[in-house]
Amino acid sequence: MKPTDLRGILQYIPQFREKTFILAVDGAIVTDENFATLLLDVAVLRSLSIRVVLIHGAAAQVKSLAAEQNVVPSNLDGTGITDAATLKLALTAANRLTHEILEGLSANDLRAASTNAIIAHPMGIIQGVDHLFTGKVERVDTELLQALLAQGVVPVIPPLGFDGDGKTYRVNSDGVAVSVADALKASKVIYITSNDGLIHNGQLIRQLIVSELQNLLQTQGNGFVPEILSKAQHAVAACKAGIPRVHIINGKVDEGLLAEVFSNEGIGTLIYANEYQQIRPAKKKDIRAIQLLTKQGVEASELVKRTRAMIEKNLVDYYLFEIDKNPVACVALHVYPEQKKGELACLYVNPSHENQGIGRKLIQFVENKAREMGLTEIITLSTQAFTYFQSKGGFAEGTPDDLPPARREKYDQSGRNSKVLVKKMKPA
Repeated sequence: MKPTDLRGILQYIPQFREKTFILAVDGAIVTDENFATLLLDVAVLRSLSIRVVLIHGAAAQVKSLAAEQNVVPSNLDGTGITDAATLKLALTAANRLTHEILEGLSANDLRAASTNAIIAHPMGIIQGVDHLFTGKVERVDTELLQALLAQGVVPVIPPLGFDGDGKTYRVNSDGVAVSVADALKASKVIYITSNDGLIHNGQLIRQLIVSELQNLLQTQGNGFVPEILSKAQHAVAACKAGIPRVHIINGKVDEGLLAEVFSNEGIGTLIYANEYQQIRPAKKKDIRAIQLLTKQGVEASELVKRTRAMIEKNLVDYYLFEIDKNPVACVALHVYPEQKKGELACLYVNPSHENQGIGRKLIQFVENKAREMGLTEIITLSTQAFTYFQSKGGFAEGTPDDLPPARREKYDQSGRNSKVLVKKMKPA
């Protein structure tokens, strides 16, 4: 099933309905050929009663206009000094982009309005340097934005701020996104860029808790590609302001926005403000999810097929690993009290979440449960993953004689000739 299929979307609707998403779109994406498709994704969000605020940058357009007019801009993204010539370029670029966005939203039957909701003041003199027309967000006109959202209007916010005297200042769009998200108590900030996500030392980071990102910025900040560094810094600021999730995605990917929002794996980077992972006991309503989750493992002969009746009979033994309330892995602990042994069974991680340490977390969880129950030994049977259990889980190869009598009988009947792996429980 594609992540954008209806069933994939439906499971998220209850938690997202009437929530506010801040979409911060780089200027280069607005003029990309995929932008029309991105606006279709925005239309889907609106149809699901998700409130959307769209903020755009203009760095790419400022650079292009500067080249056309043979002007050397004092900065491109609104973070350095903005002289009068650069402010003029920024005004022209921002106005053009805002118009293009309004046109695109209208083409999708979406009501939208350009706003002057950012009240700014001059950044001033920093370390002896006057930043001239570069501004800093003083406050956000929350009342205006809330009124528009309540009427089903998409506010479009350019990278410009205005003071009480009607003066205009250039502001950084990444920072504007954080300020607006904080003011509106948004659920998500989604940075839509030309990069696949946060790239650090050449590797794409798929998900990271904010404390780890902050540490990475402090100790290895030069590992981030320059054009994405601002996103990383503002993701930290957003999470610290109370925004639960910050996403960084590639706006050139077809249906990328929907895939990021409505699938467990997403397409880019997720920065989260708290632990969004949880291991919990399975419930009766989870039986189908367990069967769907393990279907691929059964087909590859990695797992034994379990019928609904089999799972329901031993449902108390099963646990699910969830990400944002969606199961991505499972495990079972079958107990043989007379022998004080437990069997780790049905361990499976969705392929989209492999190599993220989830399997090891589930093994550790089962070990802790076993200790709580006073078990002295864990066994597990495997036909293909035995090296994983040995290297990652600390299991040693045993023999069928290590199995409890009831389990030995099933083992002999199955004909699978699985390897038996054993781990002695050390006291906690």
